[in-house]
Amino acid sequence: MDNNKIKLKLENISQSYITKDNVFTAVSGVSLEVYDREFLVILGPGRCGKSVLLNMIAGIEKPVDGSIFLDGEKINGSDERIGMVFQKLALMPWKTVIENIEFGLKLKGMNKKTRRETTQKYIELVGLEGFEKSYPNQLSGGMKQRVGIARAYTNSPEILLMDEPFGQLDAQTRYAMQDEVLRVWDAEKRTVIFVTNNLEEALYLADRIILLSKCPAHVKESYDINLPRPRNTTDSDFLHLRKLISDNTDLAL
Repeated sequence: MDNNKIKLKLENISQSYITKDNVFTAVSGVSLEVYDREFLVILGPGRCGKSVLLNMIAGIEKPVDGSIFLDGEKINGSDERIGMVFQKLALMPWKTVIENIEFGLKLKGMNKKTRRETTQKYIELVGLEGFEKSYPNQLSGGMKQRVGIARAYTNSPEILLMDEPFGQLDAQTRYAMQDEVLRVWDAEKRTVIFVTNNLEEALYLADRIILLSKCPAHVKESYDINLPRPRNTTDSDFLHLRKLISDNTDLAL
């Protein structure tokens, strides 16, 4: 992480929706900075607006107020420098692993030889070599997540957004994927913004945790996590931080 270079900046971001009876505010006045090559975790209770915030960064939704800056430049809408891994990956069942991963490159018009070389690099990086011709229904949940991560990285994003990507995995697979995503992040040296409502997962992964309030989401606190990696979840410093953040976390709605 480069503590001196601000990669992404949010200034007073808000999001509201018109419902049948009134206006519902999901995110209210969120301001934060994300540093180059940082592994930032956005933590908050269920249904607090974490995914809405990530969608605004990704350009899927446009904020009703506030501004987003990437490398000092204001952005509006989607930007190819920002990639995203969703909880529901929406892999195309009729396409193989390699075809799913290379899909974005194919849409960009990259020639087959170059895109296959690029795709193979990330297949090997996430440990899927040997499964290039497999279909999604032949993969485990963790392997599908690896496909999603590789698919996002093939498009060379400078920032990778991850929206509760391990939420549907069993505990053992989830722990394995946490180590896997850290390994890939360390190899690629790119900025990651990871959303979760799991405090232990946040502490295991993060350089820094942004704690959001219950809905409408606003920033309650920022925590620098200066624990050495790999982290021991039973270590006294880990448990101290866990209690500190837990005591400051709002109950889920």
